[in-house]
Amino acid sequence: MLRLRDDNPTRGTAWVTLALIALNVAAFLFWEPTFASGPAGEQRQEIFFFCQAEIPWEVTHQNTLGDGGAAAREALREAGFQAAAEDQQVLAQRCAHKSWLLSIFEAMFLHAGFLHIGGNMLFLWIFGNNVEDRLGRIRYLLFYFASGLAATLGQLVIGPNSVVPNLGASGAIAGVLGAYLVMFPRRRVLTLIFFFIITWVYLPAVVVLGAWFILQLYSGVGSIATNVTAGSGVAYFAHIGGFAFGALMALLFFPKEGFARRPPPARPDLMRGRWPARRRFRSDEGWAG
Repeated sequence: MLRLRDDNPTRGTAWVTLALIALNVAAFLFWEPTFASGPAGEQRQEIFFFCQAEIPWEVTHQNTLGDGGAAAREALREAGFQAAAEDQQVLAQRCAHKSWLLSIFEAMFLHAGFLHIGGNMLFLWIFGNNVEDRLGRIRYLLFYFASGLAATLGQLVIGPNSVVPNLGASGAIAGVLGAYLVMFPRRRVLTLIFFFIITWVYLPAVVVLGAWFILQLYSGVGSIATNVTAGSGVAYFAHIGGFAFGALMALLFFPKEGFARRPPPARPDLMRGRWPARRRFRSDEGWAG
């Protein structure tokens, strides 16, 4: 399933969401060594992520791998780095100015590839603009970073001594998804489904986002059972932690829709090729605090 947009008009331009997308794209294109190729390019990318991304071991020990001494070398060795001493020397030289605390926030703007950033930014735009619209810009921005911190904590609980760099905006975006599910459970999300045939369908947000969360939970629990959490490439418990935080905050503090269910809008494939236009916001749509 590919989520494309939601039937949920906003009252104004979501400037904070747009700025977050722009910063993520700029970091991916102009800060990260995205276009480095070959063995040397891959090594450059790996060192970059070790120097800039959040690493659970560093947060747990409040020290970097390069300056962590024997304990850091042992952690590297347990993670499969055969030349742990040499690798530590490289990190000490190349990541001399790294801050383990600042890396938590830097990691929220780093991505490992085009599909990674593309999927994250699509989700942020579809669901983030409406959450920003209801919270206001400042509160939304604080909530976004708080969700990222909650996601970091969720992954730390599972793998506090992991030396695998954690990066991506998905933890913070998961918080936005959790808030959206509670705030707009009946809103329809335009979804492109690939199952024998390709078709468009509008699904309630509670179905789309609920299914996404269940998938993360299932995959996360499965990764524990098979002991592959640290090296699976997906920080499932960061997603789970961010989503749970966002849903809880929305349940306790954020406004939630109070109007009755409405029929879904027309599907694009039934509109003779016309893209479904966004409805203009109606001021009489009620909200319950």
